[in-house]
Amino acid sequence: MATSLVRSVLRSKIPLQTGRVYYSSTVPTTKLFIEGKFIESKSSEWTDIHNPATNEVIGRVPKATQEEMLAAVKSCRKAFQSWSETSILSRQQVFLRYQQLIKDNLKEIAKLITLEQGKTLADAEGDVFRGLQVVEHACSITSLMLGETLPSLTKDMDTYTYRLPLGVCAGVAPFNFPAMIPLWMFPMGMVCGNTYLMKPSERVPGATMLLAKLLQDAGAPDGTLNIIHGQHDAVNFICDHPDIKAISFVGSNQAGQYIYERGSRNGKRVQSNMGAKNHGVVMPDANKENTLNQLVGAAFGAAGQRCMALSTAVLVGESKKWLPELMEKAKKLRVNAGDQPGADLGPLISPQAKKRVNELIQSGIEEGATLLLDGRNVNVKGYENGNFVGPTILAKVKPHMKCYTEEIFGPVLVVLEANTLDEAIDIINYNPYGNGTAIFTTNGATARKFTHGVDVGQIGINVPIPVPLPMFSFTGSRASFRGDTNFYGKQGVHFYTQIKTITSQWKAEDATLTSPAVVMPTMGR
Repeated sequence: MATSLVRSVLRSKIPLQTGRVYYSSTVPTTKLFIEGKFIESKSSEWTDIHNPATNEVIGRVPKATQEEMLAAVKSCRKAFQSWSETSILSRQQVFLRYQQLIKDNLKEIAKLITLEQGKTLADAEGDVFRGLQVVEHACSITSLMLGETLPSLTKDMDTYTYRLPLGVCAGVAPFNFPAMIPLWMFPMGMVCGNTYLMKPSERVPGATMLLAKLLQDAGAPDGTLNIIHGQHDAVNFICDHPDIKAISFVGSNQAGQYIYERGSRNGKRVQSNMGAKNHGVVMPDANKENTLNQLVGAAFGAAGQRCMALSTAVLVGESKKWLPELMEKAKKLRVNAGDQPGADLGPLISPQAKKRVNELIQSGIEEGATLLLDGRNVNVKGYENGNFVGPTILAKVKPHMKCYTEEIFGPVLVVLEANTLDEAIDIINYNPYGNGTAIFTTNGATARKFTHGVDVGQIGINVPIPVPLPMFSFTGSRASFRGDTNFYGKQGVHFYTQIKTITSQWKAEDATLTSPAVVMPTMGR
């Protein structure tokens, strides 16, 4: 099903325009999704989509015109009134059907992710699955949207609250999780009764387009979800348009801070997940084999292109002696195109990303770090033009070094040393980021001291990537997050709703008798 949808609905082979020049090409183009229809853009500006393993152009995506973006918001606005008044049970039914359709098409979505983003098929399936979990949690909306009551505040007087949708909401997603991050956004926003304008990354639009088609198949009314494509102009449009009430963003620090400031200045709610420098503290009493395996997987999986990648190890005391074994385990990881059997990590997203990662590795060497494992010259047979960097380890890193202060976003583990747990905690708290951290230990008192002492939003104890399940919320903090309310879980529902409080008085003496009702109430179904 999904393969034919990708070919016949999401993209088509048409003459293209790039800049001011017209090209006759068989390269498929990504469509817009407006008012329930996949439509060809009339834009004169297009961006190439590359396969990161080969750098071949596999498609083109339009920069939506102003008229197309306005049409998308108009569609959202028009659909809002009827969708927000649709019973919560009916909205729940749409997403119950949706989660099943995602399950049925999970492998097809994963193939699209691997083609456009580069991650291994197994990792791409995990990408979809973690997003699916949020959709499944959205199906609990009948409990999540419950208000509060306080009866008999005074004689004959009650107070109660409703959670109501905001209106049109928007999401701006990054390239590294083409399915999971959009599924953090529009399902939670829509199940609360909002309509949604989605802007996927222009580098990896395919998965979002397929997810839109599946949502349509699940019964979402036309106009409840619209999708535009673009870069700076599309972001500015979302930040500025008065009909958009809230913005969800995941991506880089620079873009996240910009969207938070510009959107907030225009009176919008903004939740902005940004950069990270996640530390894994290794205590001498940790289970060595398990800890080393966890460090290697969390540092180099997805080629390090995760905002929760465990990119920094802090070795405490005697655990400093484990470096040679860590290096040997990292050496055994297989670098290859993501669709090739046995691949442990695929390419980086672009040549520019590869160049930046290599430059940060070199900066570490020049500032005095020890290069234990060098992945810069990795050769992948048959994919010599791909954006590959192999597992890389920089030891003896100091907190002032650029390779530590900047998020590398590649398969690079930087290793710092500490003599005590207190020293390790100080290193983490001095770093401005607060996305995630982990400690590896077999001592409960050590773990408790660590969890209470570090100023980080998400903490793992012998868990290297502590991304919470969707019944909780993603709670990155400090420089990793801007806004007041986090993604998914109860926090996500709070972000996408507003409170209405009603105080009523019905005097007992005004009560009248009515005839009995004998029909089972349907509660809006």
